Amino acid sequence: MYLKAAICDDSAADRGYLSGLVEKWAAGAGHAVSLAAFDSAERFLFAYAEKNDYDLLLLDIEMGAMDGVTMAKRLRAENDSVQIVFITGYGDYIAEGYEVAALNYLMKPVREEKLFAVLDRAAEKIAKNEKILYFETGGEMVRVPVYQIRYAEVMGNYVTLHAQSELTVKMTLGELEQQLDERFYRVGRSAVVNLTQIARVTKSEIRLVDGASIHLPRGAYEGVNRAIIHMR
Repeated sequence: MYLKAAICDDSAADRGYLSGLVEKWAAGAGHAVSLAAFDSAERFLFAYAEKNDYDLLLLDIEMGAMDGVTMAKRLRAENDSVQIVFITGYGDYIAEGYEVAALNYLMKPVREEKLFAVLDRAAEKIAKNEKILYFETGGEMVRVPVYQIRYAEVMGNYVTLHAQSELTVKMTLGELEQQLDERFYRVGRSAVVNLTQIARVTKSEIRLVDGASIHLPRGAYEGVNRAIIHMR
């Protein structure tokens, strides 16, 4: 498995120590890890604004101008998939971790066996919950978590994915379907919809939780409803 991870800690010694442990864990577990280190919450958020595709974050709580809990709350406001592990010298922040769905707390000094167990859990959650699709467009590779795709529609030789942002790629709807999972249902010839995003189905349309509307072809009503029931 490929993982993109970050360590955010204002202690150079702790960043180096944690980096070494993460690399050792990855080598032993057979994972490939792209690892970045930041000495402040502000520096991490600046980098995150450019590339918001981290899978795992080891986050110190006691830092400078912005503490780790505040940073995690900002991150969670737009990203509910990244696995957050708090690193702290104190036990006073555990209750706040529930607000940002932290995977775990590790007390300093971090023990190797404890960190490895937490990283194993993180990898399992990432593998189970989040399949990632990669699309080449505009001369760059774009990373799209499957759960973010609300629906996709075809127009000629192109498919537009409606996720956190819209992305149009040259492919067929059938080719996209092969990369999706059981959460998705083909609506006629022109669209694929994420069943978990459906708020209401009528004889003529599917209404999504974000308010988007997808035309429902004649005779497709029963099939959509059966798919929703079967998924549940």
